Amino acid sequence: MNKFLGYLIVLALALAAPLVIYPVFLMKLLCFALFASAFNLILGYGGLLSFGHAAFFGGAAYISGHALKVWGLPTELGILVGALSAGVLGLAIGTLAIRRQGIYFAMITLAMAQMAYFVFISSPFTGGENGLQGVPRGTALGLIDLTNDRAMYYFVLAICLAGFLLIARAVHSPFGQVLSAIRDNEDRARSLGYDIERYKLLAFVLSATLAGLAGATKTVVFQLASLTDAHWHMSGEVVLMTLLGGLGTIAGPAVGAGIIVTLQNYLASGPLAAWVPVVLGVIFVTCVLSFRRGVVGELREFLRRSF
Repeated sequence: MNKFLGYLIVLALALAAPLVIYPVFLMKLLCFALFASAFNLILGYGGLLSFGHAAFFGGAAYISGHALKVWGLPTELGILVGALSAGVLGLAIGTLAIRRQGIYFAMITLAMAQMAYFVFISSPFTGGENGLQGVPRGTALGLIDLTNDRAMYYFVLAICLAGFLLIARAVHSPFGQVLSAIRDNEDRARSLGYDIERYKLLAFVLSATLAGLAGATKTVVFQLASLTDAHWHMSGEVVLMTLLGGLGTIAGPAVGAGIIVTLQNYLASGPLAAWVPVVLGVIFVTCVLSFRRGVVGELREFLRRSF
């Protein structure tokens, strides 16, 4: 009951947020919260550290932007095409990488993401270093004008809530329980008869698809897809967001994304603009040394001990 009440309060705050906070900033925060939550699905619950998730985020951004601008697809279908393309790319990369563990898995995903990055930088349809500009927002369901920032915010909120619910459902399903068992003790899970590689691949593809959903939605919000979305720095940022918020928690990655996006937004326009990476690095080191469970994990542990 208390948890349900908490969800209602969060939903009410999300619905009221654009009345007091700039909607475009909120939409950026939501997109990165979904991206971090998708990444947490494989790292926090599957124990797989990927340094290639920028390929799914950026790849979906380009595909979705191209589908909307050149093919003239409806906004919803364009975003869906971007997300599905990320899922297909995730299937291809996951099939190659999933049989490796630890640093070998991480390096394969990084290498494949860098290959995708060079494809994006050299392909004519991406616009190269200029990016894919002028992506139309269009309308939602053919009725709601998404050029209005507030209407666009509620459209993005609906997409991200659907993504969060899918992640929560997956985590608490039998599939999620098996995935956690594989993370804790892979040999024991294998001895119980589970097809380890199949479960890992399914989790990887689902994570890639949701990361693509976040990237495609961000493209519609900013009407732009750029190389920044596919750069390896983006893969590093999502790792930072997840660890800062709380690895293996539902709300942690969203909280971590909120902290990082807020710091980037406000520090970029101040005297510390050139020092933003340094500030984020200090925060990361402090989190690793002092808050091993992340913000949400430490808060949950504090409440458990107190009550």
